[in-house]
Amino acid sequence: MHRKRYSPGRTGSTARTAVVLALGLGLGIGLTGCSGGTPADDVPVDAKAGPAVPVAPPGRYRTLFEPCGAVPQATLKDLLPGAAALADAERDKAYRGTTAVTYDTDRRVGCTWKADTPDISHRLVLDVERVVSYDTAVSDDDRAQEVYVRKQLAAGIPLPPTAPPTTAPPATGSPSGAATTPATPSASGRPADGARGADAPNAPNADKVTAAAGDTASGKPSPGTTAPPSGTPSDPSPTGLEPRVLGGLGNVAFLDDALTTVGANGHQRAVSVVFRTSNVIVTVSYREQTTGSAEAPDSMELQEKARNLARLLAERLEE
Repeated sequence: MHRKRYSPGRTGSTARTAVVLALGLGLGIGLTGCSGGTPADDVPVDAKAGPAVPVAPPGRYRTLFEPCGAVPQATLKDLLPGAAALADAERDKAYRGTTAVTYDTDRRVGCTWKADTPDISHRLVLDVERVVSYDTAVSDDDRAQEVYVRKQLAAGIPLPPTAPPTTAPPATGSPSGAATTPATPSASGRPADGARGADAPNAPNADKVTAAAGDTASGKPSPGTTAPPSGTPSDPSPTGLEPRVLGGLGNVAFLDDALTTVGANGHQRAVSVVFRTSNVIVTVSYREQTTGSAEAPDSMELQEKARNLARLLAERLEE
């Protein structure tokens, strides 16, 4: 019987090494064959995606000023006349004010000043809010206008009506029959470019024109003039000093004036001036309370002081 010649084969680690090499070569060939596909740069773009949606612009202001230091001491002396009769420590405390507690001083700040005497007390509150829109389709200014409108309506002051376009006689050099559209406020509250006249808010000497006309933006006559009755007012302020829209202050502004009775003979008058500049809303609240006096605090005096402070703060925002 012939035996088959023994031929040594690949066993053990040598065989396993050969298998690994074979698999590696096979994978390399497969990968090489797949590399001939479409390059990444040539991948077609889905035309259904459409153009990118524009993002609404941010507001003008990113931070807020320190509130208690925003009012000069000379102004505080005028607003808090009773502080002059206080002891030195109490007077300094009254002029220093108390900072409002807020969680984010870049979003909201405030300060309160007060001076009390046995017969009369004064209280001044300043609130400054920076509005931020978290909707990319709504600008900070538009969101701030929404907040401002809610404040105005809450005060019971209606929004000014928007006049429809009217057809006026053609002016010299203009096409015949050209339609003219009255200046209407934009989303920011300012008239459109080219539509601002000499008596428009924020125009030169706008405050003088507005004061002479008795805040014509609200259609109210000036103090001392006679106007036909327009229903029962919510506040017994003299004609021309009732709650109304103000011109020449920020983008938009209004004033509220409320008189209440305190005790048997006391009175309290609270005047608030609210205005918006871009995405910042400023509220100046000024209150005078009398005790044991049959005479109510003077509406004109309180309104003038509150408006003067509001104008000062509006200038501070422009710095």
